[in-house]
Parts: sequence; C-alpha cells; structure tokens
Amino acid sequence: MSGRHVTDHQMRLFMKYRSTDTTRVAAAKAGFSTATGYRLGEDPRPPSLKRAPRDRRRPDPLAGIFDTEVVPMLEAAPGLRSVAVLGEVLRRHPELGEGIRRTLERRISHWRALYGAEREVIFRQVQEPGRMGLSDFTDMADLGVTVAGQPLIHRLYHFRLAYSGFEHVHVVLGGESFVALAEGLQNALWVLGGAPREHRSDSLSAAFRNLERDADTDWTLRYEALCTHYAMTPSRDNRGVAHENGAIEGPHGHLKRAIADALLLRGTPDFGDLAAYRKFLDEFCGRRNAHNRKRIDAERAVLRPLPARRTTDGEETHVTVTSSDGFILRRVFYTVPSRLIGHRLRVQLHDDRLDLYLGATHLLTLERGRGYGDGKRGHIVDYHHVIHALRRKPMTLPGLVYRDQLFPRDAYRQLYDAAIVALPQKAACKLTVDILALAHDRGCEAELATLIAELLAEGALPDMAALRERFSPDPANLPNITVLISPLSDYNALLAALPTGEAA
Repeated sequence: MSGRHVTDHQMRLFMKYRSTDTTRVAAAKAGFSTATGYRLGEDPRPPSLKRAPRDRRRPDPLAGIFDTEVVPMLEAAPGLRSVAVLGEVLRRHPELGEGIRRTLERRISHWRALYGAEREVIFRQVQEPGRMGLSDFTDMADLGVTVAGQPLIHRLYHFRLAYSGFEHVHVVLGGESFVALAEGLQNALWVLGGAPREHRSDSLSAAFRNLERDADTDWTLRYEALCTHYAMTPSRDNRGVAHENGAIEGPHGHLKRAIADALLLRGTPDFGDLAAYRKFLDEFCGRRNAHNRKRIDAERAVLRPLPARRTTDGEETHVTVTSSDGFILRRVFYTVPSRLIGHRLRVQLHDDRLDLYLGATHLLTLERGRGYGDGKRGHIVDYHHVIHALRRKPMTLPGLVYRDQLFPRDAYRQLYDAAIVALPQKAACKLTVDILALAHDRGCEAELATLIAELLAEGALPDMAALRERFSPDPANLPNITVLISPLSDYNALLAALPTGEAA
C-alpha cells in the first residue's frame, strides 16, 4: 500500500507464500502491491537490513571521555556500578549534567558485552527420582507470627525433594544448630517414609563449622554420621554460592509467600500455643504435598528404606544439680525438684526442650531457654520446684536473681510490686510466698491469678484468710473416711445360698 513501509514480518510472510503461490497472490496475502512483490523478489533481504544506519542527531556527550576516563575505571574495577561511574564523571565534568545517565548506562552495558569479564554460568540439571533431598533454614520474622500475643522469634527448617517437590517444615526456636538440622531432617524422612541417596545443604555452620570451630565437638563428623545412619551421601554447595542450592533456595520465597497468604485467610497470625502453630504448618505442608501426590508417590517408590530406628536428634551432655536447686547449661539456669540436688543428670538437648534422665530413667522435660547477649544468663524457673524452700525463707525474694521468672503469671508479679509499696518488706514477701504456696497446694494458679488481678485493679491487696476459705478444702484438714471390710465368712454364706452349679 502506498505511503507505508514494508516490515520484516510482511517480508517473511511473502517469502513463505511465494513458495506455493504466485507473486501476485503472495504479495496480496502479505499486504502489499504486486510491484512491491516483484521488487522484493529480486532482493530478498529483510527491509531492516536495507536501511542505511542512522547518523547521530546531536553531539556525543561522552566523546573524548568514555575511552579515556570511563573505560579505565571499568577495567580497574569490573564490579563498579554505572551509577558510581556517573557520579565520578559528573564530579570531573559538572557541565555534562544528569541527562547523560541513560547514554552512559547503555555505553557501559555495550562495552561490557564486548570486552567485559566472563560471567558465571548456571548449568540446569536433570533431576532423578530418589536421588537428592535438600535442607535449608529461613527466617520467619517478617511474617509477624505471635503465640499468645507475644512475637515468636523463630526460623523454619525446610526440607525438599528435588524431583517431586515434597516439602516438610519444622519450627526452630534457636539458630542454625546441628540439633535443629538433625531433628528437622529426621522428622521429614519419617513423614516421607524413605531416604534419598544424597542430602545437600548450603554451608551451614551446624554441619560444616564455617563460622566457629568448637574444639570439643566436631559438627562435621556428627553430620556425616547422621547421613550414614540413613545411607545418604552428604554434599553441600560452595560457600557463598546460593544458586547451587537453588532447588530449595528458590522455593523458600514461594513457601513464605504461601504461608503469609494462609495466615491472611486464617484471619490472624496469633496462635494459642506453639503446638497450634506447628499443627497449622503441618496441615499447610500436607495440602501443598497433596497437589504433587502422583510425583511424590512415584519418587517414594524408589527411596531407600528407613533404618529400624531414628538416631539421636539431640545433643547429649551431663549436668550436676547444685544446691541452688538447678543447673546451668548454655548460659541458662534451670530449676528441678530439690530431691535431685547433688545428682548428675544426663540431658538430651533439643531445639525447644531438654529431656532429663537419671541413668536410664526419664525424669522430666523442661522448656529450653536462651541466654541473653553479653554473657548474661537466662532463667527457666518453675515455682513448684522451690516453693517449699521459699516458705521457710520468704525474705530471699527481694534479692533473688530469678525473681521475675519465678512468677508463673503476670498477676503474681504485679502483686509483689504492689505489696512492696503498701506493706513492710517482710510482710510483702510473706504475702507473696503464701499466695504462691496456695496456688501450688490447691492447684488454682489460673483462677487465683484472675482474682488477684481484679483486687489489684480495685486498689486492694488479697486477704490470705479469705483466699484460703475460698479455695478450700485444705488438704491438711480433709475428712477421714473409714472403710468397713466384711469378714470372709459372709462370702461363704452367699456361696451357700446359690443353687448348685451356679457357683462357677
């Protein structure tokens, strides 16, 4: 058509149709005249190659500057950003102005394509079923998850099969430790029902000691022993090269965004307790895995069988209970029943708990605490363990190093603060200890805390006599119940009254 330029696309259409149609028909189908078709038939080059190069329409602002000043910068520092080069050029030649930015960026990009350093190449891999499982940790602070209204500072251990996309997550309350890795990995393998031939992680400090070297514990050997137990070959990517672990690094972002969406659909990121949050994540992963059920089932069929039992997923150590009715482990003080003072206990240290053993006998499980920075100690205190001693020594309360952690609920701490202000110190300590003892003896900790909060809101302190009467009966004054036991001769009389043959 007159007045319009023929495009490369029209040219390709014309050459295609001309192989089967006449020049007139092919030109009509391509959208131009027959004369143009004959002309293009004599020179089959695309129109874009026939145009003469366009000359510059304005002077080159970088003439005499790019080759003499910019190129030496790029050769001396290959990683230098274009915006830094722009700043240096404007510092030397302020008359050029900010308008040269796009020109400079295009010129630098073109120079690097021709003369720049070789760039890293990513080699795509063919994934085989049953070959590789991957592990990594990801921080969850940006999702704003809370437990009972308090922010939950945690990470997620993330396990994934490269072929089928099977996923499993485990809440980690501490850092990237071997304990968290071992527990999360074993949980994933036992949920999966098999083990891949190879397990890959990035350069975790938990497994490869890139950050710290502990002279007492060789993390690497422990990690290799864990993989050997499940007949997996341990491997890792090169330090600082995250894309080598891309089969799990990429899904991290998708996982966190999907969890954020699930929390929005749930209506709140707050959970009643940690167990509820873990259940939420287990159900979430179950739904995601259901979408890949066929691939997961196909891969599960070629996984290696699991061993007869799990290996230890905690770190084992020994502690001695001191006269302070507790022990210190990893800068945290834990209380235990006072009858264990002087005993040496075996401790299985997990990410979220401590299992205590006396010999082979399991004693109790404690919540794991975390030490504070600058060498300060944390405290995990159960008032049930020390209340019997506090009854005899209530005046130890003001200077007790773990006084704030002693109170099981905030209402008891507020009671102590109010009593110290309103009463003499001795009376305030005795009132606080008596109320803690009442909560221990009568099993009314929650109800008593609610009542104390109501009294403090009214500006009054609790009356111990009224509290003891309200939360009666007193275990010391329980009624004696006499059980009468009939003599055996009464049973003989009953047997004699039965018809013959029915005694059996």
